[in-house]
Amino acid sequence: MHRRLPTVFAAALIALLGLLSLPARAETTGATGAAAAAAPVFKAPYPCGQRWTYSHHSAEVRRALDFIRSDGGSTAGTPVLASAAGTATRHSQPSGAGNYIVIDHGGGWKTYYFHLAAYSVANGASVSQGQQIGTTGSTGNSTGAHIHYEQLYNGAGQDIVINGSRLSYPGSYNQAYLTSDNGCGGTGTPFTTWGTDVRVRADARLSAAVVTVLPGPTNVRVLCQKQGDTVNAEGYTNAWWSKLRDQGGFVSNIYIDHPAYKLPGVPEC
Repeated sequence: MHRRLPTVFAAALIALLGLLSLPARAETTGATGAAAAAAPVFKAPYPCGQRWTYSHHSAEVRRALDFIRSDGGSTAGTPVLASAAGTATRHSQPSGAGNYIVIDHGGGWKTYYFHLAAYSVANGASVSQGQQIGTTGSTGNSTGAHIHYEQLYNGAGQDIVINGSRLSYPGSYNQAYLTSDNGCGGTGTPFTTWGTDVRVRADARLSAAVVTVLPGPTNVRVLCQKQGDTVNAEGYTNAWWSKLRDQGGFVSNIYIDHPAYKLPGVPEC
């Protein structure tokens, strides 16, 4: 009997070491069962129609994804949107997350948005899905502008799910992409463009990719407007650009058939 003790002890030690080597599943798995059923329908944390690429770094504490633009637009300064409705709180961690916002969606679900250049809502504000909560930046421990985005359930990081589909976790950018439908629900304000061969761009910059060309006067729906590159044309100068619903891009307000520099009744993007 005594001769078998070393063998039994060794087997028990191996089993114990095997258990200790298992990953901490609470931080690496997606929500299941009732938790998944109760989760909000999360949408991408950036504006409608924009295409971003994303990646995951193995050193991340939770199941975060980092997003940067891949549609020709500038990541820095792009609005950060609430991916679901809830209560937003402001936070700051200069040595880590920088300026960031946490949205409590109820039912144990929260989302985090790190490294913001600026906040767009008050602390404790109730926000709707698609509402701007900040602007993309690189505050805190960050090497460049991006959105660090997390979904948590009862404090544990979850696999990112957008529109009911779990995203992949590539180790670098430009392997996976996501086009946002967040904030696309608006019908927009009707206007008519003027001019021929008017270029619609991916962002309010003259260097942004051309997404389509308006061959002549066109009836359009303007979702919002923002300042961008100054455009000089036909004796006019304007730095405001309109986001077109159906064309999925921006056009200089010069080409909107309206006398105002900034269009009345149209919100800022």
